[in-house]
Amino acid sequence: MSDICQHLAHITHIIHIIPDAQHVCPECVALGDAWVHLRTCQECGHIGCCDDSKNKHATQHFHATQHPVIASAQPGERWLWCYMDEQMVEY
Repeated sequence: MSDICQHLAHITHIIHIIPDAQHVCPECVALGDAWVHLRTCQECGHIGCCDDSKNKHATQHFHATQHPVIASAQPGERWLWCYMDEQMVEY
């Protein structure tokens, strides 16, 4: 990929989840459901489950807010995804 989209290009710092207590999908917890992996919205810090999870809360958050970029919240994964331009970049 030669050029990254404007949304990914404007990320100046990555929002991460650090405390183990926050390593949950709050919406899944409220529903009593499980999740597979977590994603962090790079605009507001919302934590949501991935599209392999039953509820897809990270994608639902994008549709509700139009916040375009998420980061993987999984240990050892270092990538960003832009929903609008369907682009991924590793960092």
